Amino acid sequence: MRGLPTESRIHRRLIDVLYVDAMVLADEARSYFDEGGRSDREALPPLARVSFSCESLKVTTRLMHVIAWLLTQRAVGAGEMAPRDALDPSRRLGPAPLSDAAAVAELPARARALIDSSAELYRRVGLLDEAQARELVVESPARSMLERLAMAF
Repeated sequence: MRGLPTESRIHRRLIDVLYVDAMVLADEARSYFDEGGRSDREALPPLARVSFSCESLKVTTRLMHVIAWLLTQRAVGAGEMAPRDALDPSRRLGPAPLSDAAAVAELPARARALIDSSAELYRRVGLLDEAQARELVVESPARSMLERLAMAF
């Protein structure tokens, strides 16, 4: 949310688009894993059923972390939170478990698509989170100048 007003508007739009994407994906995942995928899950062998359940939890975890991060960014954009506060470790993108490719390959196509979509959304938001952390504003302009002078010599 720093920088030029145009950057701020672009960042706000990006956050809003990602938020809508995350909410739509969360609704699709809930609908499938809670209801629509029941017959898909029941048709699987016992071990694959366990994988199906574990992967549904991983999708939920990824989306929960993404939505929490996006809500933090929206709070910063609305002026409800200072940008520096959004960099607190408790407000950064939380860790999400990785999916086992072999286990996912055995799942129904719709489950695989939701798993892949949640992992891709998490990856994209992770890039934004990392970029934002790298942009950490230096505490003091004088210290920043001294550091630049030290690098020059």
